[in-house]
Amino acid sequence: MSRPLKVAAAQLGPIARGESRRQVVDRLIAMMREAHQKGVRLMVYPEMALTTFFPRWYMTDQAEIDSFFESEMPGPETRRLFDLAATLGIGFYLGYSEKTTERGGVHRYNTSILVDPTGKIVGKYRKVHLPGHAEHEANRPWQHLEKRYFEVGNLGFPVWRMMGGIMGMCICNDRRWPETFRVMGLQGVEVVMLGYNTPSENGVAPEGARLRMFHNHLTMQAGAYQNGTYVIGTAKGGIEEGVPMLAGSCVIDPNGEIVALAQTEGDELAIADIDLDRCRFNKDTVFNFAAHRRIEHYGLITARTGAVPPAE
Repeated sequence: MSRPLKVAAAQLGPIARGESRRQVVDRLIAMMREAHQKGVRLMVYPEMALTTFFPRWYMTDQAEIDSFFESEMPGPETRRLFDLAATLGIGFYLGYSEKTTERGGVHRYNTSILVDPTGKIVGKYRKVHLPGHAEHEANRPWQHLEKRYFEVGNLGFPVWRMMGGIMGMCICNDRRWPETFRVMGLQGVEVVMLGYNTPSENGVAPEGARLRMFHNHLTMQAGAYQNGTYVIGTAKGGIEEGVPMLAGSCVIDPNGEIVALAQTEGDELAIADIDLDRCRFNKDTVFNFAAHRRIEHYGLITARTGAVPPAE
């Protein structure tokens, strides 16, 4: 039996701070048209795909901060993307900054959505593992203020049935935490979609671009193998507002092997023909969770946050 699906990591080059939503959506649309010409049925855009990565700046004017957020989805500018997806029959993942009114107040999240080939939103995820810091740090060449501008996601790691498979989502730093993939793996996930905006230099630590890219791919490949799932990781690359951004967008198979890899740091599709039935082997053998997991020994994973060494 086979469940084929042609997928694409829809990598973006830099987005300038002054680039309008219309200009960015024009780029997303151009990539969707190209993907359709090449037979793609599911595409993954990066984290914060509609704007520059604004947490690199310390801001105090809430109106300025909110200019980077979307209050509705689809909105006036993004509606065109949804309409085209419905016309072409393409499903997609889109990362963006979400401003919403819930529980009697205004909340802001680093969010992604899953849109089916009819243009309908079928899933939403809010980033759980927020990196960086909340206050200005003068020693940094650029800031990483996700903890200032976003709340921790409150939707967990759900999965959805779409296009004949079981789909899950996460965002950027989530890929570094094995719990991200395992929670979705325990729900039978077959495709994990993951957008990221990652500098290719640490900024405050001696960690160069080569090691950053190694870690980028290592975490996604391990997550794919250990949970018998495909992973589609999509970057924003190039020099964005003076900051070098890691590219390396890729499609990874359930054995942890990269089967498609972007070759540039600009707008580019990394396309792969996948077969969702290939997830079955690892799920039924080495990583047959029902047969081999021993949850009675895993209590510390949810009982403790920080590491506590044994007493001397």
